[in-house]
Amino acid sequence: MPNYDYECQKCGDRFEVFQSMNDAKLSLCRLDACGGELKRLLGTGGGIIFKGSGFYQTDYRSSSYQAGAKADGGSAKSDGGGISPPAAKSGD
Repeated sequence: MPNYDYECQKCGDRFEVFQSMNDAKLSLCRLDACGGELKRLLGTGGGIIFKGSGFYQTDYRSSSYQAGAKADGGSAKSDGGGISPPAAKSGD
């Protein structure tokens, strides 16, 4: 459930409310003496922070998979990716 920011149009009070997305917007100021109309403010939301060594598919593989990948990686030889150099032109 998200937090919504509201501001009273009469007294300027700003506050945050934790409510469901299905709940109706608040309409009256929470201060009893004011009773002004509320305006729901647009927020940017929370940011996502990635911490750690990396976030790749292989980071969370089982230990048996990682051991097999190491064994396969050591025996395979690189042939340059299958790319051959361009043929030399003759006669020009």
